[in-house]
Amino acid sequence: MTAKQILVIDDEDDIRKLIQTCLEIMGGWQVLTATSGSEGLLLAQATQPDAILLDVMMPDMDGLTTFQQLQANPATQHIPVILLTARGRTADHHLFAGLGVTGVINKPFNPHKLADQVAATLKNVRLKLK
Repeated sequence: MTAKQILVIDDEDDIRKLIQTCLEIMGGWQVLTATSGSEGLLLAQATQPDAILLDVMMPDMDGLTTFQQLQANPATQHIPVILLTARGRTADHHLFAGLGVTGVINKPFNPHKLADQVAATLKNVRLKLK
C-alpha cells in the first residue's frame, strides 16, 4: 500500500518543515510542500494529494483565495482541505465551515498531536461521504 499523500501550503519555512516532519514521522504521510498559494494550486492539480493542509495568512494569494480556486477547479475540488490559522476565533471557524473546508487547525499547534488532528479531521470527512 502506498503512503497517503498530503500537500502542505505555507509560506513560513520553519512551520512547513515542522509540519512535514510531524506528518511523516507520526502520521506516515508522504508530504509535498508549496511555499505559496499559486505553487500549491499547481502541485495539487499535478499530484492529486489525498488532502491539503493550507495556511490562511500568506502574502500574494491568501489561503481562502487558494481554497476558492481549488474548489473552482474540477480537478482539485474533491480534495479535502484543512486550514491552518492563527485566527482561532469561533466566528472564523463558522465562516470557514460555511465555505466548505474540511476542518481547521489552530496555530500554534501541538507538533505531537498534529498527525492525530489531521487523521481525525479526515476520518470525519470519510464518515460524512458514506
